[in-house]
Amino acid sequence: MNTRSLAEPRSLAQWIPDLAFGFENLASHKLRSLLTMLGMIFGVAAVVAMLSIGAGAQQKVMAFIEQMGVRNLIVEAKEANNYQELQKVRKNSPGLTLADYQVIRQNVSDIQSGTPRKRFTPAKFLPKPQQDSPIVYGVEPSYLEIGHLHVTEGRFFDEVDNAGAAPVCVLGAAAKDSLFGAAEAVGEYVKLNEQWCHVIGIVGPQMAPQSDVSGARTEDMNNLIYAPLNSVRYRLEDSQSEMKDEIDGMYLHLASTDASTTDAEVVRGILNSSHHNAGDFSVIVPAELLAQQLRVAQLCRRVEDPTVHDIPEELAGRDNC
Repeated sequence: MNTRSLAEPRSLAQWIPDLAFGFENLASHKLRSLLTMLGMIFGVAAVVAMLSIGAGAQQKVMAFIEQMGVRNLIVEAKEANNYQELQKVRKNSPGLTLADYQVIRQNVSDIQSGTPRKRFTPAKFLPKPQQDSPIVYGVEPSYLEIGHLHVTEGRFFDEVDNAGAAPVCVLGAAAKDSLFGAAEAVGEYVKLNEQWCHVIGIVGPQMAPQSDVSGARTEDMNNLIYAPLNSVRYRLEDSQSEMKDEIDGMYLHLASTDASTTDAEVVRGILNSSHHNAGDFSVIVPAELLAQQLRVAQLCRRVEDPTVHDIPEELAGRDNC
């Protein structure tokens, strides 16, 4: 047999009988052909859909981290679930305090601005919420920039309001809808427990929290009522205050992200010292979380690339890639 003739490509005329035979088989087994085609179509569609969902979810996580602020450090208190647990922690730690915040501000030079946070859910509201009860955030005016809030109506409270513990508040988008519906809210009053607060502003919608973001609170960031920190501390009664720290969070806005990891270690060191290693707080570094998500996205693209074979073991077979 001439091996050269085997290597030569077949002409179109030589392919025609095979093509005709193939179409004849497809026509004679219509149902089988249809089921085969549907299997291929649904299989490809499922793979494309899963990849799209995974990519979309990852983009949402990264967008939420950016909303947290890549130049921010966030300190969250780990609050006790019961009195016995609280008493055990209090043997070593006073919990997060304003003194902690002041010491951190004095010893971390990269911090440009910041605010402590005191949060709670009032037991009584007037008007009565139509949805879940809003959560009150007591913060300083600097939170407007730190938290990337956008005022859509009225104004945010200022330093004068905070210094005088003014009974004013600003509503998140969902809190406004829950309390006032379609009616105007700016200029109205909200009763939080026994304190009437003047509504001076509304802020625009924010992204929902993502469960994949380690350490981030899962509460609805739109169902919030913002009030001056001093107003919350001195005017608003928190029925669970004996179970909570003096403050339950801090937002620290850095000059840049270059030293965010180092600054976070300094903050941890200061708090571990004053809390005697009680482990009753966590420090969230959004810049690190964003960098981690970007690394995962890059590695996942390598996993999806059929030409790449040196896939890290920890990513092989990952469902979220």
